[in-house]
Amino acid sequence: MRPHGAGAHGYHVPMIQQQLDGHEKDLGGGFVVRRVLPHARRRSVGPFIFFDHFGPAEESPGANHDVRPHPHIGLATVTYLFEGAMMHRDSLGSEQLIEPGAINWMTAGRGIVHSERRPAHLRDARYVNHGLQLWTALPLAQEEAEPSFSHTPADAIPECSVGDARVRVLVGEAFGARSPVPALSRTLYLDLWLPAGGRLELPPLAQEQALYPVAGGVESDGAALAERRMAVLEPGRPTTLFAATDTRLMLVGGDALDAPRHMWWNFVSSRKDRILQASADWEAMRMGTVAGDPEFIPLPPARFNAS
Repeated sequence: MRPHGAGAHGYHVPMIQQQLDGHEKDLGGGFVVRRVLPHARRRSVGPFIFFDHFGPAEESPGANHDVRPHPHIGLATVTYLFEGAMMHRDSLGSEQLIEPGAINWMTAGRGIVHSERRPAHLRDARYVNHGLQLWTALPLAQEEAEPSFSHTPADAIPECSVGDARVRVLVGEAFGARSPVPALSRTLYLDLWLPAGGRLELPPLAQEQALYPVAGGVESDGAALAERRMAVLEPGRPTTLFAATDTRLMLVGGDALDAPRHMWWNFVSSRKDRILQASADWEAMRMGTVAGDPEFIPLPPARFNAS
């Protein structure tokens, strides 16, 4: 029997296809995120086209890291917190406190407007915010779907033990567990914990998949993957993960995109003219509002180039 990573003639096939560094981006007011996708060398992993890691960051009473109302089309936002809290409001009338361990899935479809602000009960408190916000591109057939918002509380997310690992199945299906989150395409999103000295035999769970250590590093068949660095795995091949220290890492993936996507600002579409239309609609304030919140984020001054 050939070991993992050995090809037909016994030579080594690396299980990590690419390693991607993120870059720091200030979203305003000193709120800095680490953006890993889209990357110059990799635009997507499965349906995931955007990957932001924020925090851990201390929120003080005087800090204002609120995200004012802004629009989206053609995508779903996926918000997951490790620590802290955020208040989601949108143009459908949804109002949801986002807390650690829950999955908040917002399907933009033909268009939605939302904000993410500091909850009122934490306005004068000090606390730590730490989490991930990801986007998935909607399938071609659902790009113009009716917008919707779905909140899945932490206690509804399935959890299982696999090898030495503890696994939460946030979206999709893995290891016999299925998440109730209503994704519109084959999508996989896992939260994995490995103790110091722990191993996990990770099968190819999706057509495309990538690992991202949030805290602690990991080895994939002996190849080191540092904290806050994404590893796109070789398709169709298993890998053995080993953690020298306590490690928390995320797995993202799913079926490859069904067509190329254009992404500009907060808009995603298979059609350039649709992004131009969304830009005009937002500028004319035709995309809706968040009730009771008159603020908004304007279009960037450098406009989408459709040529």
